[in-house]
Amino acid sequence: MTLFWAVAAISLTAPWLLTDLGGSGAPWAGSTVAERLSCRVESIYDGDTMTVRCAGQEEKLRLHCIDAPEMGQQPWGRRSRDHLRRITPERVEIVARDRDRYGRLVGEVMAEGRSLNLAMVDAGQAAVYDRYCSDGRYPAVERQARQMGRGVWAEPGLQQRPWEWKK
Repeated sequence: MTLFWAVAAISLTAPWLLTDLGGSGAPWAGSTVAERLSCRVESIYDGDTMTVRCAGQEEKLRLHCIDAPEMGQQPWGRRSRDHLRRITPERVEIVARDRDRYGRLVGEVMAEGRSLNLAMVDAGQAAVYDRYCSDGRYPAVERQARQMGRGVWAEPGLQQRPWEWKK
């Protein structure tokens, strides 16, 4: 009989524990499981932040694994934003990963089977944010961009590591 009550308790509490306790109503909120979402790009603020509309819901999106120069880091911030605008089509697929401390959706932006996050690193328009990235593809792409002197790697300076510039 004890086994019956243990199974019953787990059955009743498991769905509650797996729901979004933050109340956002988004199916991916609070989940670390990658979910693919078809989205329309509404605007691009800088080289690692955009606003998207997925299933009728507007979301502020932070690109996973990368950190682009801030808009105040001129001319690097504007160049990074403009590059992301050039390579981003109107419709994208988001591989949702998580939410950051500001409540933004964090994900990888895919367009025609290509990761725009990796494309930003490859073009030297963003650095790998090691603190938040365990994906081995990113450091290899950044090394190549550095060797070729692309984008922010064309000159020395804090534009290469935006998190250091912010300090």
